[in-house]
Amino acid sequence: MQTTLEHRVLMPEQSGSGKNPLLVMLHGRGADEEDLIDIARFYDPRLLVVSPRAPFAFPHGGFTWYDVDETGNQNQAMFRESCERLSAFLDDVINGYPVDAGQVYLLGFSMGTVMSYAMSLSRPSLFRGVIANSGYVPEGTFLTLQWDKIGHIEYFIAHGTEDPIIPLRAARRARELFAASPAKITYKEYPMGHQLSDESIADSAAFLQHLLPHS
Repeated sequence: MQTTLEHRVLMPEQSGSGKNPLLVMLHGRGADEEDLIDIARFYDPRLLVVSPRAPFAFPHGGFTWYDVDETGNQNQAMFRESCERLSAFLDDVINGYPVDAGQVYLLGFSMGTVMSYAMSLSRPSLFRGVIANSGYVPEGTFLTLQWDKIGHIEYFIAHGTEDPIIPLRAARRARELFAASPAKITYKEYPMGHQLSDESIADSAAFLQHLLPHS
Protein backbone atom coordinates (compact mmCIF):
# COMPACT_ATOMS: atom_id res chain seq x y z
CA MET A 1 0.00 0.00 0.00
CA GLN A 2 1.26 3.50 -0.86
CA THR A 3 1.61 5.70 2.22
CA THR A 4 3.45 8.84 3.25
CA LEU A 5 6.11 6.79 5.10
CA GLU A 6 8.09 3.62 4.39
CA HIS A 7 6.99 0.91 6.79
CA ARG A 8 6.94 -2.73 7.80
CA VAL A 9 3.73 -4.66 8.37
CA LEU A 10 3.14 -7.81 10.39
CA MET A 11 -0.26 -9.28 9.72
CA PRO A 12 -2.02 -10.88 12.71
CA GLU A 13 -1.02 -14.41 13.63
CA GLN A 14 -4.61 -14.93 14.73
CA SER A 15 -7.37 -13.16 12.86
CA GLY A 16 -11.08 -13.65 12.50
CA SER A 17 -13.09 -12.63 9.48
CA GLY A 18 -13.42 -9.05 10.67
CA LYS A 19 -11.03 -6.18 11.28
CA ASN A 20 -8.00 -6.25 13.57
CA PRO A 21 -6.70 -4.11 16.42
CA LEU A 22 -3.76 -2.01 15.22
CA LEU A 23 -0.43 -1.43 16.98
CA VAL A 24 1.78 1.27 15.45
CA MET A 25 5.42 1.11 16.59
CA LEU A 26 7.43 4.34 16.46
CA HIS A 27 11.22 4.02 16.70
CA GLY A 28 13.73 6.41 18.19
CA ARG A 29 16.52 8.49 16.68
CA GLY A 30 19.10 6.62 14.62
CA ALA A 31 16.90 3.56 14.10
CA ASP A 32 14.44 2.47 11.42
CA GLU A 33 11.27 0.48 10.83
CA GLU A 34 13.05 -2.77 11.79
CA ASP A 35 14.11 -1.59 15.23
CA LEU A 36 11.03 -2.45 17.31
CA ILE A 37 9.38 -5.02 15.08
CA ASP A 38 11.05 -7.95 16.84
CA ILE A 39 9.22 -7.28 20.11
CA ALA A 40 5.84 -7.72 18.39
CA ARG A 41 6.00 -11.40 19.32
CA PHE A 42 5.46 -10.46 22.97
CA TYR A 43 2.11 -8.81 22.22
CA ASP A 44 -1.33 -10.21 21.43
CA PRO A 45 -1.32 -12.32 18.23
CA ARG A 46 -4.52 -10.64 17.02
CA LEU A 47 -2.70 -7.34 16.48
CA LEU A 48 -1.92 -5.99 13.06
CA VAL A 49 1.48 -4.36 13.64
CA VAL A 50 2.80 -1.49 11.54
CA SER A 51 6.24 0.08 12.01
CA PRO A 52 6.97 3.24 9.97
CA ARG A 53 10.37 4.73 9.22
CA ALA A 54 10.99 8.30 10.36
CA PRO A 55 11.26 10.64 7.36
CA PHE A 56 14.72 12.17 7.88
CA ALA A 57 18.09 10.47 7.52
CA PHE A 58 20.19 10.66 10.68
CA PRO A 59 23.84 11.59 9.92
CA HIS A 60 25.20 8.82 12.14
CA GLY A 61 23.01 6.13 10.62
CA GLY A 62 19.35 5.27 10.60
CA PHE A 63 16.57 7.84 10.60
CA THR A 64 15.12 10.52 12.84
CA TRP A 65 11.85 12.35 13.34
CA TYR A 66 13.66 15.65 13.94
CA ASP A 67 17.03 17.09 14.87
CA VAL A 68 17.92 18.20 18.39
CA ASP A 69 20.36 21.03 19.16
CA GLU A 70 23.01 21.10 21.89
CA THR A 71 20.49 22.27 24.48
CA GLY A 72 18.00 19.53 23.62
CA ASN A 73 15.58 21.75 21.72
CA GLN A 74 13.69 20.30 18.75
CA ASN A 75 14.07 21.52 15.21
CA GLN A 76 10.51 22.76 14.92
CA ALA A 77 10.30 22.67 11.12
CA MET A 78 11.33 19.01 11.09
CA PHE A 79 9.02 18.19 13.99
CA ARG A 80 6.09 19.79 12.17
CA GLU A 81 6.80 17.90 8.96
CA SER A 82 7.12 14.60 10.82
CA CYS A 83 3.85 15.21 12.66
CA GLU A 84 2.05 16.03 9.43
CA ARG A 85 3.45 13.02 7.60
CA LEU A 86 2.84 10.65 10.50
CA SER A 87 -0.73 11.91 10.87
CA ALA A 88 -1.37 11.28 7.17
CA PHE A 89 0.31 7.87 7.47
CA LEU A 90 -2.02 6.87 10.28
CA ASP A 91 -5.02 7.77 8.14
CA ASP A 92 -3.58 5.72 5.28
CA VAL A 93 -3.07 2.69 7.50
CA ILE A 94 -6.46 2.85 9.23
CA ASN A 95 -8.24 3.21 5.89
CA GLY A 96 -6.02 0.90 3.86
CA TYR A 97 -5.55 -2.15 6.09
CA PRO A 98 -8.21 -4.32 7.79
CA VAL A 99 -8.12 -2.24 10.99
CA ASP A 100 -10.68 -1.88 13.75
CA ALA A 101 -10.73 1.92 13.98
CA GLY A 102 -11.85 1.72 17.61
CA GLN A 103 -8.78 -0.31 18.61
CA VAL A 104 -5.75 1.73 17.51
CA TYR A 105 -2.68 1.76 19.76
CA LEU A 106 0.70 3.49 19.67
CA LEU A 107 3.97 2.12 21.03
CA GLY A 108 6.92 4.49 21.06
CA PHE A 109 10.50 4.42 22.22
CA SER A 110 12.48 7.60 22.95
CA MET A 111 11.79 10.05 20.11
CA GLY A 112 9.08 7.65 18.97
CA THR A 113 7.39 8.23 22.33
CA VAL A 114 7.51 11.98 21.71
CA MET A 115 5.73 11.35 18.40
CA SER A 116 3.24 9.04 20.14
CA TYR A 117 2.40 11.78 22.63
CA ALA A 118 2.18 14.31 19.79
CA MET A 119 -0.30 12.19 17.84
CA SER A 120 -2.47 11.08 20.75
CA LEU A 121 -2.71 14.56 22.24
CA SER A 122 -3.39 16.35 18.95
CA ARG A 123 -5.71 13.71 17.40
CA PRO A 124 -7.12 11.95 20.47
CA SER A 125 -10.19 10.53 18.74
CA LEU A 126 -7.98 8.09 16.79
CA PHE A 127 -6.54 6.20 19.74
CA ARG A 128 -7.49 3.82 22.53
CA GLY A 129 -4.09 3.41 24.19
CA VAL A 130 -0.44 4.49 24.16
CA ILE A 131 2.71 2.71 25.38
CA ALA A 132 5.26 5.43 26.02
CA ASN A 133 8.83 4.23 26.65
CA SER A 134 11.70 6.57 27.61
CA GLY A 135 10.32 9.77 26.12
CA TYR A 136 8.85 13.17 26.97
CA VAL A 137 5.75 15.22 26.22
CA PRO A 138 6.40 17.82 23.46
CA GLU A 139 5.32 20.99 25.20
CA GLY A 140 5.60 24.44 23.62
CA THR A 141 5.39 23.34 19.97
CA PHE A 142 3.01 24.22 17.13
CA LEU A 143 0.66 21.46 18.28
CA THR A 144 -2.55 22.15 20.17
CA LEU A 145 -2.53 19.48 22.87
CA GLN A 146 -6.10 18.49 23.69
CA TRP A 147 -5.68 17.48 27.31
CA ASP A 148 -9.42 17.69 27.99
CA LYS A 149 -10.30 15.18 25.25
CA ILE A 150 -8.19 12.14 26.24
CA GLY A 151 -10.47 10.60 28.84
CA HIS A 152 -10.96 7.48 26.69
CA ILE A 153 -7.19 6.90 26.20
CA GLU A 154 -5.06 4.84 28.58
CA TYR A 155 -1.32 5.47 28.79
CA PHE A 156 1.46 3.16 29.92
CA ILE A 157 4.49 5.32 30.78
CA ALA A 158 7.81 3.51 31.33
CA HIS A 159 11.25 5.00 32.00
CA GLY A 160 14.65 3.90 33.24
CA THR A 161 15.88 5.39 36.50
CA GLU A 162 19.41 5.49 35.06
CA ASP A 163 18.52 6.93 31.64
CA PRO A 164 21.44 9.14 30.48
CA ILE A 165 19.72 10.32 27.27
CA ILE A 166 16.27 11.46 28.39
CA PRO A 167 16.35 11.98 32.14
CA LEU A 168 13.84 10.45 34.51
CA ARG A 169 12.39 13.87 35.28
CA ALA A 170 10.88 13.89 31.76
CA ALA A 171 8.76 10.86 32.63
CA ARG A 172 7.79 12.33 35.96
CA ARG A 173 6.74 15.52 34.17
CA ALA A 174 4.59 13.39 31.84
CA ARG A 175 3.04 11.68 34.87
CA GLU A 176 2.24 15.09 36.36
CA LEU A 177 0.63 16.32 33.13
CA PHE A 178 -1.46 13.19 32.60
CA ALA A 179 -2.49 13.01 36.25
CA ALA A 180 -4.13 16.41 35.77
CA SER A 181 -6.00 15.14 32.70
CA PRO A 182 -8.98 12.76 32.43
CA ALA A 183 -6.79 10.01 30.94
CA LYS A 184 -6.01 6.85 32.88
CA ILE A 185 -2.27 6.20 33.31
CA THR A 186 -0.05 3.36 34.42
CA TYR A 187 3.37 4.68 35.40
CA LYS A 188 6.45 2.49 35.91
CA GLU A 189 10.11 3.16 36.63
CA TYR A 190 12.71 0.45 35.98
CA PRO A 191 16.36 0.05 37.09
CA MET A 192 17.76 0.49 33.58
CA GLY A 193 19.16 3.07 31.18
CA HIS A 194 17.75 4.33 27.88
CA GLN A 195 16.30 1.04 26.75
CA LEU A 196 13.52 -1.51 26.91
CA SER A 197 13.86 -4.44 29.31
CA ASP A 198 12.19 -7.84 29.48
CA GLU A 199 10.22 -6.57 32.46
CA SER A 200 9.07 -3.34 30.83
CA ILE A 201 8.02 -5.17 27.65
CA ALA A 202 6.10 -7.77 29.66
CA ASP A 203 4.36 -5.07 31.69
CA SER A 204 3.39 -3.12 28.59
CA ALA A 205 2.11 -6.30 26.92
CA ALA A 206 -0.08 -7.00 29.95
CA PHE A 207 -1.30 -3.39 29.90
CA LEU A 208 -2.29 -3.70 26.25
CA GLN A 209 -3.89 -7.09 26.80
CA HIS A 210 -6.45 -5.67 29.21
CA LEU A 211 -7.47 -3.01 26.69
CA LEU A 212 -8.11 -5.43 23.84
CA PRO A 213 -11.52 -7.04 23.38
CA HIS A 214 -11.81 -10.45 25.01
CA SER A 215 -11.79 -13.22 22.44
